[in-house]
Amino acid sequence: MTTTVDNAHPTTEVAHTLGTVIDDVIRPQATMVDREGAFPRQGVDALAAAGLLGLASSTEVGGGGHGMRVVAEVIEGLAAECGSTAMVVLMHYAASAVIEAHGPREVRAGIASGRHLTTLAFSEYGSRSHFWSPTGTATATDDGSVRLDARKSWVTSAGEVDSYVWSSLALTRDAGPMTLWLVPAGSAGLSVTGDFDGLGLRGNGSRPMTADGLRVPSTAMMATDGAGLDTALGAVLPWFLVLNAAFCLGLAQSAVAEAGRHVTGTTLTHTGAVLRDAPVTRRDLARLMIRTDALHAFLGDTLTALETGRDDAMLRVLQVKALAGETVADVTDGAMQLCGGSAFRKELGLERRFRDSRAARVMAPTTDALHDFVGRVATGLPLLDEANR
Repeated sequence: MTTTVDNAHPTTEVAHTLGTVIDDVIRPQATMVDREGAFPRQGVDALAAAGLLGLASSTEVGGGGHGMRVVAEVIEGLAAECGSTAMVVLMHYAASAVIEAHGPREVRAGIASGRHLTTLAFSEYGSRSHFWSPTGTATATDDGSVRLDARKSWVTSAGEVDSYVWSSLALTRDAGPMTLWLVPAGSAGLSVTGDFDGLGLRGNGSRPMTADGLRVPSTAMMATDGAGLDTALGAVLPWFLVLNAAFCLGLAQSAVAEAGRHVTGTTLTHTGAVLRDAPVTRRDLARLMIRTDALHAFLGDTLTALETGRDDAMLRVLQVKALAGETVADVTDGAMQLCGGSAFRKELGLERRFRDSRAARVMAPTTDALHDFVGRVATGLPLLDEANR
C-alpha cells in the first residue's frame, strides 16, 4: 500500500459489492449500532468476507491492488449509512498503510484476505491530540525483547482488532522522536482500560488502552528506530486525512439528501403547501448542496494532486480534512435547522449524522492543528518545528 491513487472510480464489481453489504447488513443495523453503542461486528465481518478490507493491499499478497480513490469512495459510501462502521474501516486502512510498507508478509496477507483487522494506537493521555509527540516508552530487555509502556487515550476498535500500529518514544532517545511497533491483540500487559459512551460515532469502539510491561520481539518494530514520525507523516497521514475527508463527504451528502426528501415530501395540511414551495427553504437547501459539492470537488482535486505528483499535493492533503470537518459540521447543522423539529426525531436519521459529524474537528490532527500546518507550509516553514520533533 502506498499513497498513490487510482485514476478510475471504483470498479463496477467493487461498487456492486459495497452496495450489497450496505443494503443487507450495514444500513439495517446503523440505528442499533448508534443506539446501543455497539461495535458493528456484523457489518465489519460482512465487509471482510466481501473482500472490501483488503482493497488497497498489494496483489502480491492477494489484495485488490487499488489506490486511495477507490478506498475513499468506499469510506464515503459507508459514512452515508453508518458513521461508526466507516470510522472502523477508515482506521483499519490508515494502519494498513504502515503494515503494507513495513509489516510482515503473513499479516499483510491476512489483511488482504480480510482475516486481519487492524487500527492505529497513537493518541496518548500525556500529549493528547499531538500524536507526533508520544510519551509512552520502549525499553530493550535482557532477553532481547522490547518492553512497551503507555497510556493511550483513544484507540478506535479497541479490543476488537487483531493488531495495533503502536507509537512510542524511540528505543534510543537520540534516534528520533517516535518508533512504530506492530502489537498483536491479546498480548500480555495490553488492556482496554475504559468504555466509550460518546456523543457520536457511538459504535466505533474508541476506548483508552494501557500497555503495562507489554513485551514484543524486536522484529515488531516497523521501519527503523526513531523513524516513526517520518513513517506516520509519509505513509499514514495522507491516507488518514483524505479518508477523513471522504468520511465527512459521505455524512454531508446523506444529510443533504435526507433534508431534500423531507422538504419535498412534507405538506402543510392547513395550507396545502409543500415545504419546498417556500423560496427561503429552497435557498437554504441550495446552500447546503453547494457546500457539499464544493467539498466533493476539493477532495477530487486532492486525489488528482496525489495521482499526478503535483507540487501542492501535500498542501491539499492538509487542507482537505480541515475543509471537510468544518463543511460537514455546517452542513449537518443546516440540515437540522432546515428540517425543524422533525430532525430531532431519530427516525429521520439527521440527528445521528449531526452527532457523528462533530468528530472530524477534534480527531488528530485537529482542525486547529491543520490550519497551523497549512500556514506553516504556505509560508515556507517546516510542518513541525524542532521542539515538536
